[in-house]
Amino acid sequence: MRKVKLYIATSLDGKIARKDGSVNWLPDPASEDYGYQPFDDSIDATLMGYKTYEICLQFGEWPYQGKSTYVFTRDSAKPVVPESILVTQNPVDFVRHLKEQKGKDIWLVGGGEIVSLFHDADLIDEYILAFIPVLLGEGIELFPNIKKQENLRLIRHNVFSNGAVLLYLEKG
Repeated sequence: MRKVKLYIATSLDGKIARKDGSVNWLPDPASEDYGYQPFDDSIDATLMGYKTYEICLQFGEWPYQGKSTYVFTRDSAKPVVPESILVTQNPVDFVRHLKEQKGKDIWLVGGGEIVSLFHDADLIDEYILAFIPVLLGEGIELFPNIKKQENLRLIRHNVFSNGAVLLYLEKG
């Protein structure tokens, strides 16, 4: 069965974006790989909420070329790039079915609402968290209003020259 992997950067105070959705506080990805290339090679699909999708559009060229991208929204009239598929059905049911399909693992890109939904539905198999040494104060939380505890086990970690720490965690 395919795994859903949450691979995401977070501030030390648990924010994944500023209040306005901007991620301009993140270090330049060109300066360090942060384990991205091996991770990217291990997946063939991405999952995200529509707000995260809109932020991804601001990066210029679509960052998930060659991957099946599923964008969750309640509004079937929302536009998406040709490389993406708009999903208006129940996200939990959709992902349970997707995990049973053949293919590589699945990247849960974000944002916080969809992360919390999948966490509470026990759909996240691996948590790969890049802690960036910054405190944002206000912002969009990584796990807003989660309803259940999840005990995780550290698989490995990497520390980078800028102080960022990448944790690989799985259900314990």
